[in-house]
Amino acid sequence: MSDLETENNLSRGLTALDLSDGRRVILIGTAHISRASVNQVEEVIRAESPDHVCVEIDATRYKSLVEESKWSSLNITDVLKKRQGFLLLANMVLSSFQKRMGQEQGISPGDEMKAAINVCQELDIPFSFADREIHVTLRRAWNKSGLWQKMKLMASMLASFFSQEKLSAEEIEKLKSKSAMDDMMGELADYLPTVKTILVDERDQYLAATIFRAEGKKIIAVVGAAHAGGIKDWLLALDRKERSPGLESISEVPPPGIFSRLIPWLIPAVIAGLLVLGFVRFGKNVGFEMLAVWILSNGVLAAVGSLLALAHPVSIISAFIAAPVTSMVPTIGVGMVTGILEYYLRRPRVADFEKLNQDILGLKGFYRNRVAHIFLVFLLSTLGSSAGTFIALPIIVKVIG
Repeated sequence: MSDLETENNLSRGLTALDLSDGRRVILIGTAHISRASVNQVEEVIRAESPDHVCVEIDATRYKSLVEESKWSSLNITDVLKKRQGFLLLANMVLSSFQKRMGQEQGISPGDEMKAAINVCQELDIPFSFADREIHVTLRRAWNKSGLWQKMKLMASMLASFFSQEKLSAEEIEKLKSKSAMDDMMGELADYLPTVKTILVDERDQYLAATIFRAEGKKIIAVVGAAHAGGIKDWLLALDRKERSPGLESISEVPPPGIFSRLIPWLIPAVIAGLLVLGFVRFGKNVGFEMLAVWILSNGVLAAVGSLLALAHPVSIISAFIAAPVTSMVPTIGVGMVTGILEYYLRRPRVADFEKLNQDILGLKGFYRNRVAHIFLVFLLSTLGSSAGTFIALPIIVKVIG
């Protein structure tokens, strides 16, 4: 097998592999917010004239890149009722972080993928979307994470949103080097091992299988530098028939584990049991004291969360009233109540949808933009109610001592 991994190619993020059936695969490892990566992708595709190009993006994400008006079709109440608020918010925050990083370079995340597709269309080269659908990846990452990892994941996303970190063009290019990427992947694996498996390892496998099945003698794959090494290993293993693609198991959203399904019901059951015990065994005074602890802990903190989000006064009052009840009914969250109320009380304008991509780049935009603001109210009221539940439980136990 001929391998073009010279020091120069490594520094440029290029890896070329000759497979046993005579096909050549050229991997272009990019930094997603790098002007140099955009230029390199265009140059390599033009110079190599491949038979097929695979791009590390799914059809849904590509559509969102090229259709600036995509947010106008967002059904906010439907998203909240289907309990998809956190997934959409996570997408917003991740997009916000990458866009802020790219602003310094005058580039948007995914520009190198768009450039690859544009060149293919210009030169009439077949191309394909090689990545797994984004909603499958995010939901797998969430469903397969335990409670502690979910909390760490949310903390990481919030930290990235408030981060003012800026990278120079030189620092961004260093992200394509093997040592820098290995360090980053090692840190991610230590901090969030399950998330690293879903976001990186599984997608390495998925991307490699898609690339391996691509038709043509010369194939170019445009992928993030974080995936280049894993994809190479998978391609070589597939070529030697040491591994099976096995995409069925990683292409579906797994149902929540039994523990994840039970916890939302177990906590309310414990709280209800303690309240009944307080009334029956210790009398009305103790029972009402416990009930007051539950109502005030949930209601006050949910209202405080709504207040911090600068929700409408009606939404704040509703958060206080609804939180103690919704915390006992896992199918309805207080964030669903406050978010839907906020939608009807402060209906988004056309301009809010049009400016959403720009407004989510900073915290002020989340308050200013009515679409983003709905999800901010949803998030902070939910976090307030959740905190109230965990605060109330030990206090209630202590009351019946």
